[in-house]
Amino acid sequence: MSWELYAIIVLAGLNAVFSVVFLLRRGAPASGVSESSLRDQFRESRKESAEEATRLRVELGEMSGRSTDSLTETISKLDEAQGVQLREMRTEIRNLSEGNERRIKELTVEVAGKLESLQRGNEEKLEKMRQTVDEKLQGTLEKRLGESFKLVSDRLEAVHKGLGEMQELATGVGDLKAVLSNVKTRGGWGEIQLGALLEQILAPVQFCSNVKPNPESNAIVEFAIRLPGADDGASEILLPIDAKFPLEDYNRLLDAVQAGDSKSVQLASKNLLRAVEGFAKDIREKYVNPPHTTDFAIMYLPTEGLYAEVVRSPEMLDNLQRRHRIVVAGPTTLAAILNSLQMGFRTLAIEKRSSEVWRVLSAVKVEFGKFGDVLDRVKKQVGTVSKSLEDTDTRRRMMDRTLRDVEQLPDSGHAPRVFGLDGKDGAADGK
Repeated sequence: MSWELYAIIVLAGLNAVFSVVFLLRRGAPASGVSESSLRDQFRESRKESAEEATRLRVELGEMSGRSTDSLTETISKLDEAQGVQLREMRTEIRNLSEGNERRIKELTVEVAGKLESLQRGNEEKLEKMRQTVDEKLQGTLEKRLGESFKLVSDRLEAVHKGLGEMQELATGVGDLKAVLSNVKTRGGWGEIQLGALLEQILAPVQFCSNVKPNPESNAIVEFAIRLPGADDGASEILLPIDAKFPLEDYNRLLDAVQAGDSKSVQLASKNLLRAVEGFAKDIREKYVNPPHTTDFAIMYLPTEGLYAEVVRSPEMLDNLQRRHRIVVAGPTTLAAILNSLQMGFRTLAIEKRSSEVWRVLSAVKVEFGKFGDVLDRVKKQVGTVSKSLEDTDTRRRMMDRTLRDVEQLPDSGHAPRVFGLDGKDGAADGK
């Protein structure tokens, strides 16, 4: 009931305020009124306010009672309605629970049956898969084992064959080592390689072997290339080529490089270059003899490794070319030199034969002019013969038109005899 008290207090306060305002408004024109009359008026105002408050309290109490009764009745109705709804909800929930339990039981039975069926199907499929896998594994294993045994057998056979080849190779290496350890044999091997290279690139008439470049000396060079000398081509100049193979010094250098000893490498390299320079000096003194030979010669080194080791030193290469007039060549370098010389030989041959070619072309030009004249005469004669044949054919057609109405004799063989022709020819003509 606190709100009722608040309402009474508010009404009393408003009544007091209105009274004060009323008195203040009335006090202005009646300033001569006494204080007692004001008190009386204020007392009457308070009495009226109290009566009004009492009346309001009574009305508020009646209104509160009516509101409480209405609220109680409404709450009772709501309680009854909620009870009814609660009972209905309980009934529905119970029905739903029973239906759910029934469905869950049915679903459980159905799922159990399907799971059992699925399990049986999976077991059957797994059994079939296991059998299939076992069969495939067995077949694959047997196949792989067979292939493996065959591969091992082939490999063992190949190893056995390789061992035999290795033994043969070892024998060949031993023979090659024996050959290369002999200075004379090693030189012969270099000569054979040089001769094969010359035969592959040059024609037999373009080089010679075992010749004396100096008529006053008995020194014989292994090979020499024939170069054209004078402009008339009657004389020739020889280009000496000699094969050298300092194998011992080269092997010592390779051993030092493999051992990783820098001092030994430098010493072996110096010894190798010294040996090569000695070979160059010997070739220059024996085989370089202008004007019978060129003013330089070629020293052939049979291996590319040896050639690369020699040309690695620019000072050594310049010394060989300028001082000793020797050109060092390996297999690849010599092949390039020989190919260049071969192209030069072909160019020279073309230059020598160019005048002959011009003479032949001049003669062909003259004879071709004569051939044109003869061809014109033949053309005229052929034209005359063709015209005669056309005239003859015209006369034949005229005779044919004239004799068209003449009765033809049966083909009894009398016609050829009438014209004095052979019977076979007549038969052929008839055909």
